[in-house]
Amino acid sequence: MKYFLSFDVYRRRFVRPLKTSQGSWALREGIIVQLTDDGGNWGWGEIAPLPWFGSETLAEALIFCQSWPGKIARTEIFKICDRLPACQFGFESALAALEKHNQLKEQIIDLSGLTYSWLLPAGEAALSHWKLAWQRGVRTFKWKIGVYSLQQEIQIFWELVAALPQGAGLRLDANGGLNKATVEAWFVAADQTGMVEFIEQPLPPEDFEKMLALSSTYATPIALDESVVTIAQMQSCYERGWRGIFVIKAAIAGSPRRWQQFCLETEIDVVFSSVFETAIGRQAVLQLAAQWGNPRRAVGFGVNQWFQDGCDVHAN
Repeated sequence: MKYFLSFDVYRRRFVRPLKTSQGSWALREGIIVQLTDDGGNWGWGEIAPLPWFGSETLAEALIFCQSWPGKIARTEIFKICDRLPACQFGFESALAALEKHNQLKEQIIDLSGLTYSWLLPAGEAALSHWKLAWQRGVRTFKWKIGVYSLQQEIQIFWELVAALPQGAGLRLDANGGLNKATVEAWFVAADQTGMVEFIEQPLPPEDFEKMLALSSTYATPIALDESVVTIAQMQSCYERGWRGIFVIKAAIAGSPRRWQQFCLETEIDVVFSSVFETAIGRQAVLQLAAQWGNPRRAVGFGVNQWFQDGCDVHAN
C-alpha cells in the first residue's frame, strides 16, 4: 500500500538560548510529515533532528522527504536507513497515527500516570525559575552543569539545594562536558545532598568505562544520554555491562518498533526525554513513555516554557 506524502518545515525560536556544555541553541527546526491513504484517513509525524547528538541534519531529512514524488509505500517506511533515525521515528509515528484512522491531536490517551521534570536555565537563573513550576505541581527539576566554571556552579548548586522545598528532586545534566577533576567534585557534592536523582551523561561517550566505574563508586546514580542515542548504542552499552539508567530521546532514537523490542528484552530503567519537539512529536513520545518508561521517574518533557507558544506541562 502507498500513502500520499506531504511535509512542511517548521521553526520555533527559544524564549532565551538554551545553554549547555556543548554550546548555545536558539532555534528549533524540524519537519512535520503527513501520510494520507486513499480513504482520506491521515496521520501526522514529526522529524526533529539533533545532529550534535548523532542524528541526521535537517538538510539530510529534507532531502529524504523530497526523494518521494508524492507517495511512499508502507514497506519503504520500515526500510528507512539507520543513518536517518529522526526520519525513522517521524514516518513510523505518522503511519501509526494513520493506521488508527485518527489524528494525534484527537486521540484520547491516558497520560495521567506521567509526571514531568522541569528544565531550568543554566547558571544563576535557575534560582528563581523553579518557583513557577513548583506552584504548578512539578516536583522534579533538571539543571544543566558544565556550562560555567566549577566554582560558580557549585556555589549556585548549594544555593539551589537550600532553596528547593522538601520533596523536590534534582537532576544534573552535564551533556558529557565534565572531566576527571570536575566530575568527582560533582559526585561528592551530589552525594552530600541526597537530593540528586541522577547525574546525566557526566563524561563523553568515549569515556564509558570511566562512567561504569563511577557508577559503583558514588551513591548518586548515573544516567546515560549521549552514549545511548541510537538502538545500536543502547545495545552496545548494555552488552558492555551498563545496568543503570537509560535516557531515551525517542524522536532521534530511530525505529520505535526496534527499540521497544530492546526495552522488552532487557527491562532497562528508561527515562524518556524531549528534543524540544512540537505537540505532534511530543504526543507520540508520551504515548510510548506511558507504556515503556519507568513509572517511578518523571519524563523529561517540562520544556515548553522555553518557547513563545506557552507551557503545557500537566504535573501530578
